[in-house]
Amino acid sequence: MNREHQAKTLYQIVKESILNQIKSGELKPNDRLPSESELCARFSVGRNTVRRALSDLVKNEVLRTIPGLGTFVEDIRLVKTAEYLLGLTQEMSLHHKDITSQVLEEELISADPYLSRRLQVQLGAEVVYLYRVREMDSEPVAIERSYLPHTLCPNILEFDFSKQSLYETLSTVYNRRPHHAEQEIEASLATPEVARLLHLTPPAVVLIFHRETSLATGEVIEYVDSELRADRFRFYTNLLLQSTSEESTFRRLPVHTKKKT
Repeated sequence: MNREHQAKTLYQIVKESILNQIKSGELKPNDRLPSESELCARFSVGRNTVRRALSDLVKNEVLRTIPGLGTFVEDIRLVKTAEYLLGLTQEMSLHHKDITSQVLEEELISADPYLSRRLQVQLGAEVVYLYRVREMDSEPVAIERSYLPHTLCPNILEFDFSKQSLYETLSTVYNRRPHHAEQEIEASLATPEVARLLHLTPPAVVLIFHRETSLATGEVIEYVDSELRADRFRFYTNLLLQSTSEESTFRRLPVHTKKKT
């Protein structure tokens, strides 16, 4: 046993070993843990030590115990809505999670043809570029590359977005409250850069988002590309049939455009 382990109690060693198995994917959501006697033999500890470790993990909602069946890994993925336009900070606060950011890049760039079309600005117009790693309770869970028309939020890079919410700043400082958005979601394998930034072991799956957010006026306030850890989030939406399947299947909503004056 190394010095680090010697400084910890036996139940902490058991607890952290189980947590590491879950984080590495060796134990997956809804997997059944070995019995108490098997865990005792594996860690060479007594039953009370194992029970205390399991009790702590159940209390922290990492595990759940079903009488007569055993102890199982909880599905620790947080539910993220696909119905409402919320920033990650606001939405995760509903789960009592603290969101902070590492700002990797922030600068003004010129709109290329792609950004010109996405943001509905002239070619070469000033665009705010904000590249962040989003952390939930100090763990990296998402990467966001945000692009905003500088004319709608001048000097916004003076704010510290390692701590502040982008959407809250737009709403309270610039009176540019995001109103609606169009969003595409797909699953993909993390690139080497994304895996490094999100502390993932390749091959790892991420959820990729492409979102175009507009104001109530129809002006596009942000375009964002982001990657979220698929092992930390699952999505919920409420569906209502309002028309026949022939009328609604694979039908895309019209893109809002600014009216020419």
